[in-house]
Parts: sequence; C-alpha cells; structure tokens
Amino acid sequence: MAQAVVKTNFNFPKQKSLYVGKVRDVYNIDDVVLPKGIPYKGQVLNQIADKFLDATKDIVPNWKIATPDPMVTIGHFVETYPVEMVVRGYLTGHAWREYKSGKRMICGMQMPDGMIEHQKFPEPIITPTTKAHEGHDEDISKEEIIKQGLIAKSEYEQLEKYTLALFKRGTEIAAKMGLILVDTKYEFGKKDGIIYLIDEIHTPDSSRYFYLKGYENRQNKGIEQKQLSKEFVREWLISNGFQGKDGQKVPEMTDDFVNQISDRYIELYENITGDKFQKADGDMILKRIEKNVISKLSDLI
Repeated sequence: MAQAVVKTNFNFPKQKSLYVGKVRDVYNIDDVVLPKGIPYKGQVLNQIADKFLDATKDIVPNWKIATPDPMVTIGHFVETYPVEMVVRGYLTGHAWREYKSGKRMICGMQMPDGMIEHQKFPEPIITPTTKAHEGHDEDISKEEIIKQGLIAKSEYEQLEKYTLALFKRGTEIAAKMGLILVDTKYEFGKKDGIIYLIDEIHTPDSSRYFYLKGYENRQNKGIEQKQLSKEFVREWLISNGFQGKDGQKVPEMTDDFVNQISDRYIELYENITGDKFQKADGDMILKRIEKNVISKLSDLI
C-alpha cells in the first residue's frame, strides 16, 4: 500500500487558521487558502481541478492562484455562498431515487413524466443544496434560497448563468474524451464584490461521468451504465450496511478494495485529461508539501 496522508498540522508563515474538512485540510495563510487531499486520490482530485479551473477561467474568475505541489492548491480566501449549485444533465443518482419514489419536482424543478433511469433531460436542471458543515446537504429551491436571504436574487441568477456555462464547457471537454458529464456541483464565493468559482471542479468527488461509447445501446437494453464516479464507493458502503445514519459504523475497507478505489480515481484522471497519471513521490510526503508550499508562499506574501 502506498503511503497515504490522513491528517496534517502544518504551521506556515502568516498562518491564520486551519479548517479540517471531510476531504481536505484548508489553511488560511494571510487570506489565501491551501486545501489538501490524500494520495493518490488527493493528487487526482487536485490535478483534475487544476486543469478544469484553467479551462474555465474565461467563464468566471476562480480562486486558484498557484499549484505548488501535486496535492496542494493556493487560492484566494473568499466568503463562500451557503449553497452548492448542483446541475444535472441526466436522471441519475439522487434525482432518480426521488423520481422512482413518485416525485416529479426536485428543488422546484419539474421533471417530465415517462423518463427512465440515466435518461438525458431535455435541458440541464439546477438542483441546489444547502452547504452543510456537518451531516448531509439538503435540497432547496431557488425560491427558498432567495426567500431565506441566503443569496440575493440578482447574485443567485448570476450563479445560475455561471453554473450552466461551466456545465456546458465540462460537457464539451468530456465528449472529446469519450465521456458524458452526467451531473456535477459547483461552489462559489465572493471577494471584493467579485464572484469566484471555488473548490474542486469536474472531479470524481464532485461529478459523475458515463462512458459515451455504448451509452445508447445500454439505455435501449436496460443495462446499467458504465460510469466513473465515487458512486461505487457509496454502493459498497450501502451493501455493507452503512447509510450514514446515527450510530452506524463505517465498515472496514480491505487493502484490496482501497487499491481498487485508487485505481478507479486514476482511471478517471487518465480518461478525462488524456494524460498518463504520474504518481507523486510517496516518500516524506508532508516534508515535500511543506517545502513546496513555503517556497511558493515566499513569492506570494
């Protein structure tokens, strides 16, 4: 098994705070932030996000300043909106589970009758969720977001425009690589009156992909779609009796399954980017990160 970082506790120059999230640690260093994941998953997520942030910066400003290490991004410290912008091009996952239960409305968006699982929507729909610090995010409609004062109407409508434009760009890039961008989520923040795209973008943790080749054939035959996402981890947890409910214990993952997870993340990286994944040096990871970050920070602060 490759060495994996599950916890960090750096003390960088001018560091103001450290936030330990579910999938990354976020350091506030003189109002720039450093999120970090774990190898090789962390490296995959960081490098895919890095590519897509660069590929979409003409659509909306984003938080990235520099990527000094395969596992680290330095970015602007912004005031985040308390809502995640989930956009769905296909009736899959949570939307399908709601649909199958008889619902035809999700987050204030109407879903047509007569659809089947994994079918493409006539047009992508935005199904926002509240951004929970603990527990699960909750579905919410545009009307409720505005009514509760979570986001001003004019700003929310701008986020909608950015979300659809980003999804269109991601869909086009995925198609060139033989993939379908099924659904994804975007997060935004604001700094000095400017809206920024933040966090990761078009990664397997924030997105679901199908293989384009054979999609229609599988749909016509009612065969499960071949997908690249973290859904297989969720399915494994459910099959092992874990649904994230109070009192439930996460089942122990075998070394073999952990290696399968790494392989799936690397598979997506190579499919979506077209590049061969280069595993970062697994020795002295924390020392490497600290050296690379401090070196870059000396140029920035």
